[in-house]
Amino acid sequence: MIFISILLFVFGLVFGSFFSALSWRYPKNISVAKGRSFCPKCKRQIVWYDNIPLFSYIFLGGKCRNCKKHISWRYPIIELATAIGFCLVGLNIFNLIIFSILEIIFIIDFENKIIPDDFVFLGFVLVILHTIYFIPSDIFSSLFAGFLGASLLLLIHLITRGRGMGLGDVKFAVLGGMVVGLHLTLIWLFLAFLTGAFVGIILILSRKAGLKDQIAFGPFLIFSIWLTSIFGDKLLSLFFL
Repeated sequence: MIFISILLFVFGLVFGSFFSALSWRYPKNISVAKGRSFCPKCKRQIVWYDNIPLFSYIFLGGKCRNCKKHISWRYPIIELATAIGFCLVGLNIFNLIIFSILEIIFIIDFENKIIPDDFVFLGFVLVILHTIYFIPSDIFSSLFAGFLGASLLLLIHLITRGRGMGLGDVKFAVLGGMVVGLHLTLIWLFLAFLTGAFVGIILILSRKAGLKDQIAFGPFLIFSIWLTSIFGDKLLSLFFL
């Protein structure tokens, strides 16, 4: 058990390093296959021994070896978060893949306020194929869950004329609804709005955001998938005593 956890943690660090590069390059239309990692400040390529996930950052004191400029905290944070996430998900390849897709979407939307269609579609296809192969009887309820979640967010989008909800969130809700399942879709959306409102109030009170500022909703949708997986059934039984 300890060996598996260590193995998952190491793999998480490695994949986290890749996810950090991918999520940084994707919005800029830079291919991840286009050369090795480079310092965004001096543009020098990073040698392999300075690119060991998490440990190189600690060893170099968070600075580029060449230009001595500070390296963003995003890289070790993403690497560590991925490693911890892999340990929590466990040895389930499908769940690890879905976790990875959701994490990439989370990072890109958090940093750029963009929900990438490519990753949403990839997750959608994988969930459909997995459901058809393993639990074919659930395919229609799974699709309906996605349709229900997307319809509710689309309604908000139309009522607010796009100011309260983006179409990227609407499209993601198809995937999110299928992941949490029909019986937990409303709980999932409730938690997403609840956490979003809580963080929004904190940002406004701390004057880090105004009432008219747009806040990416995708991260709250994704974070609430995790909350729903833990507390969803308990909340459902509480609401429908």
